[in-house]
Amino acid sequence: MEKDNSELIQSAVIWGVAAFILAIIMCTFNNSSMVLRAGFFAKLFAVIIGTALGIGGALIGDAVRKFAHPDAVYTGGGMLSLIWIKVFWKVGPQVIGLVIAVSLGASLVLR
Repeated sequence: MEKDNSELIQSAVIWGVAAFILAIIMCTFNNSSMVLRAGFFAKLFAVIIGTALGIGGALIGDAVRKFAHPDAVYTGGGMLSLIWIKVFWKVGPQVIGLVIAVSLGASLVLR
């Protein structure tokens, strides 16, 4: 049980850093009117909320990955297709959850 908790904490820290970086990028390099008219503290709050929701989204994506991960993969596309499938099932659902949650968090604050 202790091993499961340490893996969860390590995963949350890694995805938290990724969520923080993505939230900063989304609030800095976004040229939509929603972001351009927001002040510094609104953007700061959007980064904080986006980071928190991003961690949750990545952890939900990890739970989905653990539930839906196939035991065997068959491909007709060759080695590159197999590598793509392996990489997707390693980080794909987490990244999808991370992007959706950070975008949702930032847009809810800056709306």
